[in-house]
Amino acid sequence: MSIDSADTATGVQTLPFSKALNAGLRAAMANDDRVLLMGEDIGRLGGVFRVTEGLQAEFGERRVLDTPLAESGIVGTAIGLAMAGFRPVCEIQFDGFVFPAFDQITSQLAKLTNRHEGRVSFPVVIRIPYGGHIGAVEHHQESPEAYFTHTPGLRVVSPSTPNDAYWMIQDAVASPDPVIFLEPKSRYWPKGEVDLSARALPLHASRVVRRGTDVTLVGHGAMVTVLLQAAALAESEGISCEVVDLRSLSPIDYAPIVDSVRRTGRMVYGQEAPGFTSLGSEVAATVTEQAFFSLEAPVLRVSGFDVPFPAAKLEGAYLPDADRILEAVDRALAY
Repeated sequence: MSIDSADTATGVQTLPFSKALNAGLRAAMANDDRVLLMGEDIGRLGGVFRVTEGLQAEFGERRVLDTPLAESGIVGTAIGLAMAGFRPVCEIQFDGFVFPAFDQITSQLAKLTNRHEGRVSFPVVIRIPYGGHIGAVEHHQESPEAYFTHTPGLRVVSPSTPNDAYWMIQDAVASPDPVIFLEPKSRYWPKGEVDLSARALPLHASRVVRRGTDVTLVGHGAMVTVLLQAAALAESEGISCEVVDLRSLSPIDYAPIVDSVRRTGRMVYGQEAPGFTSLGSEVAATVTEQAFFSLEAPVLRVSGFDVPFPAAKLEGAYLPDADRILEAVDRALAY
């Protein structure tokens, strides 16, 4: 069945990111009765961030399951359900809570299709709210994406807009492979236009979201908003920045990034995660390999610091902001 056929709504609506996710999940569930949701407090409560609000009332308790507080059990059960022909979507309440399920994800889920020599698929989606900017406590503001992008057998994506949230969650559910679906929690509330009629891009495509000529800014998730803020400030100083939203973290669509760098000659990667052996490190290395003779300066990275995520009152000092991005832009232009 086409995942488009279930959503009878058409046209463009303005929705918060969380409501766009909710609408995308509803469309996926209406289209295919093998799709079920499972997680802590996702049913009657609708989840901590209300992403699944109303779905249990609509689809019933057998398809929207409130689970025990046991992340390893949630993912392990989802693996068994996938083997039985279902398409489970797991919610991990907060990024820091995914680690009790880490063995199930990286040792089992990621490897099972290969173990079966491709004869069995495991269409499990694991939704993880991640990142900072909400003033939360320990274990509630982390950026664990590098752990999963380093694991062969997993697809990893992160939408940054309500429109991408709506379409990418449906594409993730339709994927035959396990997908880590990273949701930037600071973007749950801002609204944006959602085209309910047609998707703009495939699941694993990068996108240029602002054109520019002097420096390429690349990032994912909530950082895309920061990069756009930096680009607007740079424009007031006569500097033209192009901004590329990665969208898919594994696999990565490098073509728009490399094409942009070949035109601008400079690149800055921004991320909330610590910089050491990070996604930004991989992107910087690959762009250097593929566009070396076009670069007028080294690829620079702006990241969180290599320390545990700090207490909420120090969040502003830890997370990259537009000023730190602009400082890197100035360094790139100074070469």
